[in-house]
Amino acid sequence: MDNQQLNTQPAEEHKKASLSQLRLIKPLVLPYKKHIALALLLLVLGAAANLAIPVTFKLMIDLGFAAENQDKLSYYFLLVFVVSSLMILFTSLRYFWVSWIGQKVVTDLRKQVYGKVMSQSQEFFEKTKTGEILSRINTDTTLVETVVGSTFSIALRSFVTFMGAIIMMVFSSPKLSMYMGFLIPLVVIPIVFTGRKIQKLSKAEQDRIADSSALATETINAMHTVQAYAQEERENHKFIDAINKAFKASVASIRMTTIMSLLVGFVIFGGIVFVLWLGAKDVISGDMTAGTLSQFVMYAIMAATSVGALSTVWSELKKAAGALERIIELMNTHSTIENPVNPIAVRQPVLGNISIKNLSFAYPSRPDLNVLNNISFEVVPGQTVALVGPSGSGKSTLFQLLMRFYEAQKGNIQLDGVQINALNLKTLRSQFSLVAQDVTIFSTTARDNIAYGRPDASDDEIKAAAKLAHADEFIEQLENGYDTYLGERGVRLSGGQAQRLSIARAVITNPPVLLLDEATSALDAGSEKLVQEALNTIMRGRTTLVIAHRLATIRKADQIIVMDKGQIVATGKHEQLIRNNVLYAELAKLQFTDTSYS
Repeated sequence: MDNQQLNTQPAEEHKKASLSQLRLIKPLVLPYKKHIALALLLLVLGAAANLAIPVTFKLMIDLGFAAENQDKLSYYFLLVFVVSSLMILFTSLRYFWVSWIGQKVVTDLRKQVYGKVMSQSQEFFEKTKTGEILSRINTDTTLVETVVGSTFSIALRSFVTFMGAIIMMVFSSPKLSMYMGFLIPLVVIPIVFTGRKIQKLSKAEQDRIADSSALATETINAMHTVQAYAQEERENHKFIDAINKAFKASVASIRMTTIMSLLVGFVIFGGIVFVLWLGAKDVISGDMTAGTLSQFVMYAIMAATSVGALSTVWSELKKAAGALERIIELMNTHSTIENPVNPIAVRQPVLGNISIKNLSFAYPSRPDLNVLNNISFEVVPGQTVALVGPSGSGKSTLFQLLMRFYEAQKGNIQLDGVQINALNLKTLRSQFSLVAQDVTIFSTTARDNIAYGRPDASDDEIKAAAKLAHADEFIEQLENGYDTYLGERGVRLSGGQAQRLSIARAVITNPPVLLLDEATSALDAGSEKLVQEALNTIMRGRTTLVIAHRLATIRKADQIIVMDKGQIVATGKHEQLIRNNVLYAELAKLQFTDTSYS
């Protein structure tokens, strides 16, 4: 499911997501049943204390404020204080537990959403913007937390208070309660009518926020390029335009919520004034006491306030429904690369024999353009195979398919005689170590970056790997050595230093198969010589596939595969290909760089 599909599902799927939205919350709250039960108990106790207050006021008003009633009045005022204190205590404790549950639920939800993102294939990340993903992990889950942590609590409190107030109103004056009953349909109609629109507008609002987040993330990650081409003002205008669209969508949602609150408030409080007028006439005629009317009015206000809160809650629920729908869409996105149901155990020891037969592949974003066409070759264990060819010939794509980041449309790949799609993904990928042309450095320490593939590696192993990659020399010069924070994306390192660090990361996993994608391309001549020596050491006796433009590496390869336009056009040794293949001879002349260590 791509980014467009994430945002624009068919109507049937939207309906399904809306109806099943609570299914995602239910399993998240079930582990906290005891906490929920305690919160509900505190809710009932707090509502009971709240409903008891009007009774004490009725008694005081009917008693009268005469001097002879001073002792009883003092008792009633003390009773009001005690009941009010209990209400405040129960309400505060309920707020704590409900907020705690909300935080736990959103934490669990974020774990699930992030775990789902981590399980996606490269196709998903190829088509989905980073900002869109982050919006669903952060913004949308925060709305869900608001629902669980406060909205549900307010809804339950308001419902219990409303039902209690209605019962007490009927008990106080059945006649006036009947008049109030006529107002209920007038309140429900605008809530239902506007609630549907609020959900749609809220989802549109979250989509626009996600768009602006995606744009900001992309621009910040490419800030070096943005400033290099002096496009700061243009990118700023693009963000302003995106954030203005988010603002307009937010205002539309707020406007509909305001309309609902206006309609509900007008009906409720207009009705209370009308009923109060009728009650005042009954007091004058002697059919009702002033205390009873006061009690009824207090309960009517409680009921009205509860309905007002419920209308707001309805609005918040509809907003959260839009956010939850977006989360469900993400949770329902299935990876195109999945573990086999019954994976085959990898043979031990892994020799590193790679067999590729009749392999054809096109990227999902460009299904009509085959990057590889009917590729077949075999790599013998311990052999070094060099892949050469012009840019776009499919060399790096082969590496992606070997590690099963994508699934080939035709043909198969075998590791030690077992098809790779029959192996557990983690097991398969742990047999390879990839040193890519574009180095990834995490915003942590040098030690953690080297040990990324083996978090349990000892300090001695980490330092040995660093020395082998000739990274130890610059790491020791950093202010905190191996514990030095390297900055986001390794901004504190030079290109050559970052590449040597990534080579150390590959070394420490001690894989059966090495994949070197122009591993020395970012190094200066001096560093390259050192790293090439290190690579020669770790390549010895190990299956290695290398994409290289260095003649020294190519000459030492056991086999050279020449690729062009997704096809293998020649195989052989350097001297043989120079004589017999025009493309290779041209590449050797124009691209391959000989060095003093060749």
